[in-house]
Amino acid sequence: MPPSLMPSWMPRVAAALLGALLDALALLVPVECAGCGADDRGLCSVCAAELHPSPTPRSTAGGLTVVTALRYEGRVRRVILAIKEHHRTDLSAALSRPLAGAVRQSLASALAQRPDARLELAAVPTSRSSYRRRGYDPVAVILGHTGYRAAAVLRTARRTVSQKSLDSAARASNLHGAMVATRPLTGRIFVLIDDVLTTGATLDEAARAVRAAGGEVAGAATIAFTPRLFEVRDNPSREDYGGAKGAEQEPPGFD
Repeated sequence: MPPSLMPSWMPRVAAALLGALLDALALLVPVECAGCGADDRGLCSVCAAELHPSPTPRSTAGGLTVVTALRYEGRVRRVILAIKEHHRTDLSAALSRPLAGAVRQSLASALAQRPDARLELAAVPTSRSSYRRRGYDPVAVILGHTGYRAAAVLRTARRTVSQKSLDSAARASNLHGAMVATRPLTGRIFVLIDDVLTTGATLDEAARAVRAAGGEVAGAATIAFTPRLFEVRDNPSREDYGGAKGAEQEPPGFD
């Protein structure tokens, strides 16, 4: 039914029915909010509101423009960690909304620069060990709820050490050569997708792998970024290469 023909009471009734259904499910399968721990909801309304996107362009040390939707802290951080580390794939639809917002802005920005470009998405690949441990790729699961699809053009090429205790330079060195393209990419233009931007080393390595195969990278999008300790790194400008992954701290023209 077109929104203009929908009775004014219908959204309220639908929300009430959904709430009743969630209450019934909570009796059968007890859950708690991934963001705050409240009982009986996989994601309470307060935490869901924290996922409202605020797409903002940032820049990696390698000069890649990355649109991020959220700050990786507090409730947002706990929700993302829940799907990444605690098998809470029920959160994928909620997280798809901020990711979709970041993807839309990144695509729009790329098309503003190159109106005739035929853009594709490419997700940063998860490592084999992470996939075995989880049984799924969180970024792929979340992206699947956005309505966008990514081309499987990147894979990991070698093992890396844990990034969590490394600074920006060490992360870049650790990741260099860690990804390769699965095929020649000459003539193809990509927007890269990842979950969280920390120093930007992961996305810069993905961009290097695409370019090494002959492709181009027009930008990137992530769900969130990790706020840094220094103000210059928490500033949405070309100087900001902060982001989120390891969290050391608590349309037309598109394929």
